[in-house]
Amino acid sequence: MHVSHIVVAATVTLSVSAVCYSQFDSRKAEQQARAVADKATCRAVDSAILAYVGVHGGAPSSVSQLTGYLDGDITAYRVVRGRAAGPGCASGAR
Repeated sequence: MHVSHIVVAATVTLSVSAVCYSQFDSRKAEQQARAVADKATCRAVDSAILAYVGVHGGAPSSVSQLTGYLDGDITAYRVVRGRAAGPGCASGAR
């Protein structure tokens, strides 16, 4: 192995390490993960509606009735014909 190969390998390794380190901000990553986790998905709201129907025998009339069935912010959703409507929901059935 030539000295020039070692120098190139070391340079590439250090460059990649520096880029990875500079891009990793643990506090920002945690804040972003919490923000995403705090938002409910359309699928989660639909699952909560199914759970509600199983317990009560009928669909809820509003998302406020689903608060005990899932965690997260569901204020952007509404119940339309027994299904979730809002961000991420398929528009064809709503």
